[in-house]
Amino acid sequence: MARKLPSKNVVVIGLGWTGSILSYHLAKAGLDVVAIERGPWRDTATNFPPAYAQDELRYAVRLDLFLRPAQETLTFRNKADQIALPIRNFAGFLPGNGVGGAGIHWNGQTWRFLPTDFRLRSHLTERYGANILPDDMTIQDWPVSYDELEPYYDRFEKLCGTSGKAGNLKGVKQDGGNPFEGWRSAEYPTPPLKQGLGATLFAEAARKLGHSPFPQPASNLSEAYTNPLGIRMGQCSYCGFCERFGCGNYSKASPQTCVLPALLRVPNFTAQTESEVLKINLDSTGKRATGVTYVDTSGKEWEQPADIVLLCAFALFNVQLMLISGIGKPYDPVSGQGVVGRNYAYQTTSSVSVILKDKVLNPFIATGAHGMIIDDYNGDNFDHTNLGFVGGGYMGAGQTNGRPIQTRPVPKGTPKWGAAWKKATAETYQHAYSLSTHGSSYSYRECWLDLDPTYKDRLGRPLMRMTFDFHENELKMSAFLTERLAEIAKAMNPTEMQAHPRKGPYDSTIYQTTHNTGGTVMGDDPQTSVLNRYGQSWDVHNLFVPGGASVFPQNHGYNPTNTVGALAFWTADAITQRYLKNPGPLM
Repeated sequence: MARKLPSKNVVVIGLGWTGSILSYHLAKAGLDVVAIERGPWRDTATNFPPAYAQDELRYAVRLDLFLRPAQETLTFRNKADQIALPIRNFAGFLPGNGVGGAGIHWNGQTWRFLPTDFRLRSHLTERYGANILPDDMTIQDWPVSYDELEPYYDRFEKLCGTSGKAGNLKGVKQDGGNPFEGWRSAEYPTPPLKQGLGATLFAEAARKLGHSPFPQPASNLSEAYTNPLGIRMGQCSYCGFCERFGCGNYSKASPQTCVLPALLRVPNFTAQTESEVLKINLDSTGKRATGVTYVDTSGKEWEQPADIVLLCAFALFNVQLMLISGIGKPYDPVSGQGVVGRNYAYQTTSSVSVILKDKVLNPFIATGAHGMIIDDYNGDNFDHTNLGFVGGGYMGAGQTNGRPIQTRPVPKGTPKWGAAWKKATAETYQHAYSLSTHGSSYSYRECWLDLDPTYKDRLGRPLMRMTFDFHENELKMSAFLTERLAEIAKAMNPTEMQAHPRKGPYDSTIYQTTHNTGGTVMGDDPQTSVLNRYGQSWDVHNLFVPGGASVFPQNHGYNPTNTVGALAFWTADAITQRYLKNPGPLM
């Protein structure tokens, strides 16, 4: 029997980017807010001082900041006719664990989706005709437009202090920025990061081939900055310890560096860490959430009543909690009916590696979002007629690290161990560079999330089951992008180069990105979406899923964090400006 706690105005499940942003804005609006977080408390000064956090073995290899399968995992299969088996070692993607969530360990790459991304299905069929889309592709338009979301992109970038160069200010193209981006109401908060030699060489080669390279937008700050919450952030030191690490320099944006110092000063906010939410509780009608039930580290169950429930967990576990709680109709790929678990998507990346023996590249001088990019082949920025696929991605030269354990580039044909390998690593380390593509992953009828009928977690709940594979459309797109990237690589005059297009089937043991999307899709139609345009459940009006990547109808050719943050502000405004005045469905 769960012990009942005093009621709160708002209970927030998960304290990452969306949880911290919503907690701050609702608490500042005068609501009594409690956040319940599965993992431990983490703050910059205690957990990530520079002399302590830059430990590659602990964080990059042993994955200290990430969810342990013993806490919670999922089962995986490529096809519906296969038996899904538990993931016993997270490798293909890395869910965060603890306060800050995946916002601690991200690289800081901060992209806005293209205006056409938000009306993807309409745009593609209008330009090319309905036959351009495969029969089993289930992409759909977003219920919000780029124009509506632009002010919220701006707010998130200002929260983070994002460094970059605008390419489109209020409809006027700007030299040095991305010529394909949507309009911006303001320049980036801070200037672009300085570029290393590898990125500079890539940009020169890209220009020779007629492209327009620009500096990657980065929430690793190029200079000191004070954000709108009054939090002071530092200048990036180019240490190369971003992805999989916390930032002790206060220069990589995260909930710890951008929100929590202000949030913790609000007296009507509290956080309950190392506590697992078991389910969202509903009243007798099933149409209203009454709060949540959670279990603490001693195994005691607690009921936390609340007027509003915000589901801000990692994308996959947002879906799991809705299914376990019986909210929304589970998706059935056979009939195509149901919505919860529908439209799971991922990301499609590839690379081209080069060796430039006459150049010293200093790979250890790096950041998680450091480099030069071209956007010529992203989204529908190029003509897809007769290409046999839709979608695309950005490509570029980004030097994210030169850490000694995992960064060991060698020429093709080098033995995997021994004296020859040691010699090759010593000779190649300063001269190797990796170029990459970051492509879209569109949604399909037979890619979905549901509850596993066999396997359960340590608390007796069904594990989430993922059914996913790359499709011909994405593999063709990756091959095309990789060929274009190889053309630029060749223009850099390497002594050796190797192209690595994405191949199927999807392998959950090989890391690609942690950009898991879909499953609680937002839309205009309850028959094809879990949430309305404000992130509000169609079925339970006081439950919101405010901006996590689970709300994406499909994934586009960019990293998702900027859109996640923008949607968090979008939902925060919907709650404070509309829902609190008249609780009920927001139409």
